[in-house]
Amino acid sequence: MRTKKVMSVLISMLLVAATTACGGGSGNGGNAGGGASAKPAASANAPAAEATPEASATAEPTTATPEMDFDMGGRTIKIVSWWDMTIPEDNPDNIQRSKNLKELQKKHNFKVEYVALDFGEYQKKVVASLVAGEPLGDIVRMGKAYMIPALTKQDLFWPVDEYTKNENAFNQQMTKEFSQYNGKGYGFSENAGNLISGVFYNRTLMKKLGMKPLQEYVNEDNWNWETFTQVAKEANKDTDNNGKLDVWGLASGGFLEMALASNETDLTVDDKQNLDDPKALEVFKFISKLGAEKVARPTEGGDWQEPAQFFRQGNTLMYAGADYEANGFKTDMKDYDIGFVPFPKGPNATEYHSVESNVQFLTIPKKVENPEWLLYIWEKINDIESIYDYPKQASLESTYDNEDDINNAKMVEGGMLLTNHNTFSTMPYYELLDELKKGTSASTVIQKYKAKVQASVDAVYKK
Repeated sequence: MRTKKVMSVLISMLLVAATTACGGGSGNGGNAGGGASAKPAASANAPAAEATPEASATAEPTTATPEMDFDMGGRTIKIVSWWDMTIPEDNPDNIQRSKNLKELQKKHNFKVEYVALDFGEYQKKVVASLVAGEPLGDIVRMGKAYMIPALTKQDLFWPVDEYTKNENAFNQQMTKEFSQYNGKGYGFSENAGNLISGVFYNRTLMKKLGMKPLQEYVNEDNWNWETFTQVAKEANKDTDNNGKLDVWGLASGGFLEMALASNETDLTVDDKQNLDDPKALEVFKFISKLGAEKVARPTEGGDWQEPAQFFRQGNTLMYAGADYEANGFKTDMKDYDIGFVPFPKGPNATEYHSVESNVQFLTIPKKVENPEWLLYIWEKINDIESIYDYPKQASLESTYDNEDDINNAKMVEGGMLLTNHNTFSTMPYYELLDELKKGTSASTVIQKYKAKVQASVDAVYKK
């Protein structure tokens, strides 16, 4: 919060003053800027100019782009997405961003137009415009699944690595990891957090069943596939003794994406299938075992929303999902205390992860002139001193009442990984998953599908 930052500056000033009053000491002494020890010591009565907070700040390395002077001649910058990206003045951060934009428009002589396209038609329209050499905008939101490699290998976008180094304005993972192709990054974003995914659980039901709190497993660093399975089995109960389960531990076992990320692997790596990877084999065995042992609540013939509906009934302990579902649970399950823990670690993981299979980011089409100006403007809009201590703070604090849940969400957000199966339209992803959920052995699934997975990769990379 801003109060914390103000206090921090005041404390720093007091410490500097105290150090100066004591003669500065030896070596580097109390000079936060470093290097001051090479200069003659200032007298006790002289102002210690180099030790002021301002001087210390200028001595620190910065990733911000130096001020640029250019005139865009009244050009209109079109920003295209599947929602209206107009900056809402709904909090101090966004008010500052909006102010920055207005000042930049005046200084560099440009206008901004936000173009919102219907999500259902977005991909088709945007891709068609790019291939035709007539992009719909100067800054265009793209989904990695249909952009990389299909469009990047056609040289349709500017690489942006050179212009997105400011860590305060850009999410570095977007460029350095998530939008990479042939060693270059093509996507960027404002400095927002990543998708958060993990396990929602019914804390009220957990207490009613007299079970060990799930948070204790996390605190003990013992939240893994084995303990997760143990918990799910323990919660499967026949509470009315009629010979049928009426309480379940797990809404569904169809969380292949999360399981892959939790063991730090994927079905493909670049242009190769990866089902032979020992880490992928462990994932398949995990999902297959849950299916063979009928650990998860059985389907009642519903669609993809069925597991979340099961969880909402209040008789199912755990549901693997993403943070955009949290407020819905909070609204629909007012009589229950809903908690959040990371998806359990796989045997090869060193940390907890969230996962994203449809990551999206902003891009600049190659037909657009002066990409460095656009990225400079975007940087200066978003290079603010936030009132928040971390990304998504306002959202998380309004969603969760429990500090453990917030810390768990922050933990997995920082370790987000991608799965790439959506890049390949002919990938037999759901067929493979259905086999595993039925309890088909991992080795059988690998042998049956690895050639099909490779064929789906070839259809994209060799086209």
